[in-house]
Amino acid sequence: MNDITLQNFEADLIQASMQQPVLLDIWAPWCGPCRTLGPILEKVEQAYGGRFKLAKLNSDEQPEIAGQLSQAFGVRSIPFCVLFDKGQPVDGFVGALPESQVREFLDRHVPSAEALEAEAETEEAEALEAAGDTDAALAKLQQAVAIDPANDAARYDYVKLLLETGHVAQARQAFDPVASKALLDARIAALGLWLAACEKAPQARSPEVLAAAIETNRRDFEARYELAQTLMATGRFTDAMEALLEIVMRDKAWNDQLARKTYVAILELMSKPAPKAGAEQAKGTLELTGKQQAAPSDPVIDQYRRKLSMALF
Repeated sequence: MNDITLQNFEADLIQASMQQPVLLDIWAPWCGPCRTLGPILEKVEQAYGGRFKLAKLNSDEQPEIAGQLSQAFGVRSIPFCVLFDKGQPVDGFVGALPESQVREFLDRHVPSAEALEAEAETEEAEALEAAGDTDAALAKLQQAVAIDPANDAARYDYVKLLLETGHVAQARQAFDPVASKALLDARIAALGLWLAACEKAPQARSPEVLAAAIETNRRDFEARYELAQTLMATGRFTDAMEALLEIVMRDKAWNDQLARKTYVAILELMSKPAPKAGAEQAKGTLELTGKQQAAPSDPVIDQYRRKLSMALF
């Protein structure tokens, strides 16, 4: 537990919250409720075993920091606790809450022990995949999903790597628990369309037969979509988008816009996730919302986004 001052504010609060959430307890020596809350927070910090860090700020000694936070949250009394995560204040509470309510507050923001363990397994899997050891990476990702079944990011990586390595049946088993989230999560929706393409590929007509069908009837959208799925299943994403673009240009609404949706799904699959925020992005400004980290631009993805935009508009 650290006492926060203007001198250590950035290092012990802003930068520290890049590694793990930090709960800042704003208090004063004359405040009775503060003396009640303090021991509760210290007890909970110990019980959570490093899942968050507790820091304290004496509002009498550090009025500038206390004033900015109080103004940002519209709070005029203490004790006042603010949770910092990734360099930003994300939530807070006022008053000497009982331990049960403090835990409820923390559980809304602090990762579970299972989530932390799964994240560590996922990071190891990324390193193994980068080194070319896909079998070991799959084992790590499978373990991550087993540890924390609610970790959709780990599950996404697991299903994606299973499809990339041709384990379609296993990918289906791993994907089914989150299939219902496809309407709300673009990454899961994209994964579902790729999985469907991989499942249909073994029964698809040959590229030559499909090409002949398209040559005979340029508006044979079923054949065009089947060709796109075949290409998608084999990882030929740009070729698949070219086939889908032909459908979009001729009939944007075909099959409930399935061609457009699949095209967008491929762009999602090709896109790298935004980088995790690093310490260099966290400077000591007290803003309620942080800047979004953008993934590096990919010229191929940008090109195909423009192609789709031109076809639609």
